[in-house]
Amino acid sequence: MRLRFGTDGIRGVANTELSASLSLAVGEIVGRVLVESSAKDPLFLLTKPASAGILPLVLIGEDTRRSSPMLRAALSAGLAANGVDVVSLGVVPTGAVAILVREMHAIGGAMVSASHNPSRDNGLKFFGMSGQKLTDPQQARIEAELDKRLDGQPETRPDTPVVGSRFRNSEIGMVSVDDGLVDKYLHALLQSVETPLSGLRVVIDAANGSAFRLGARVLREAGAEVETLFDVPDGGNINASCGATAPHSLARVVVDRGADIGLAFDGDADRLIAVDEQGAVVDGDGILAVLALALHEKGTLGGDAIVATVMSNVGLSLALRSYGIGVRECAVGDRNVLLSLEKEGLYLGGEQSGHVIFRHLAPTGCGLLTALQLCQRVVMAGVPLSELSGVMTKYPQILRNVDLEDRARCDEAKDFWREVESVRSDLGEVGRLVVRPSGTEPKLRIMAQAPTEEAAEAAVARIEAALAYL
Repeated sequence: MRLRFGTDGIRGVANTELSASLSLAVGEIVGRVLVESSAKDPLFLLTKPASAGILPLVLIGEDTRRSSPMLRAALSAGLAANGVDVVSLGVVPTGAVAILVREMHAIGGAMVSASHNPSRDNGLKFFGMSGQKLTDPQQARIEAELDKRLDGQPETRPDTPVVGSRFRNSEIGMVSVDDGLVDKYLHALLQSVETPLSGLRVVIDAANGSAFRLGARVLREAGAEVETLFDVPDGGNINASCGATAPHSLARVVVDRGADIGLAFDGDADRLIAVDEQGAVVDGDGILAVLALALHEKGTLGGDAIVATVMSNVGLSLALRSYGIGVRECAVGDRNVLLSLEKEGLYLGGEQSGHVIFRHLAPTGCGLLTALQLCQRVVMAGVPLSELSGVMTKYPQILRNVDLEDRARCDEAKDFWREVESVRSDLGEVGRLVVRPSGTEPKLRIMAQAPTEEAAEAAVARIEAALAYL
């Protein structure tokens, strides 16, 4: 199997599709790509502190899967073999890696995680110097180099410096651990909070993942009263009937405890799904609506618009439009959200799944940052989350995930896609239809929204019937 970059990094079944040997090879290739990219950046040598060492630095974080330490070790070895110093941050959210890459003037970072996927899977996410996800050309080059390696072509490693760099390919990097760097990350998050969260009663669902320690810690340091669920990872229980993809247990506890808000993270804590004081789920669209209006009221919502993906609920656009706030749409993936934010010069964007990006605060989605901002809004508004999120009326939405064995065959099935366009046309402006192969799993995503649940179900049923064309 040839691994490819999907919507959010490389993913596969750990120890088979994503093996230690493959991670080692990827580390060697990524190390070379990151060194060459940093050598082309005229600001790198000016901003890199002299105390940072002789070799370029890459930071690595991981989630709580049993396979994560193994893959992190292999990836670290590959990077070090290509002349890169590697510092392991331990179990941290993906957002910590991105933020610390920027803080530490590193040439890049990596996160070992398959996010919301089950524990048997794992993945590798990569960041460049700015803390942003790798560019399309960088990803394409890594894939091409990996294909050559898998085809048995010999690797060339000349003992010469990369053009524009003082680093030699033959140098061996050091691999070390510095879990104290997490304090810099938490400090950056707390700096974004304008008012203490004193008196706010919060329940956290840590998904037995990356937020199992830091989620409660940062919220307590911000002043909230915190109770934590699913915070005992054992290597196999990450995302297991908990977290952002399964907030039902959290909702019950929030109501039972009389809490003000529930916060559900996914495995690597780059997503957040909230629960209001009545136990109702507030997804990424609802969170965007609440935060967009907060910034709009303060006059700090740059461009008076946000970025959402094609999977966002129709109700989000309708709600924000009534307040004079525009919604720009982009393809699925927080990397695409950030690219659109930069292109449009906007401040806030995100996905229905819970990725939210504050462009001037962090270079990628960070669930802990989103949690702090949402809690701050509840405290400063002085009204419950149910009232704040009530500004948006969510249209009925049906989502189906269908196993997809042959992506190429799906792409070429003209009759199937003609039917997709026909259904989309029939829904019109008051509905939405998204049919797309997943970027993280071998599945076809079918999502329909309409003014009634019956209309949405009918649209999905037509698409499912058209699967016969595949």
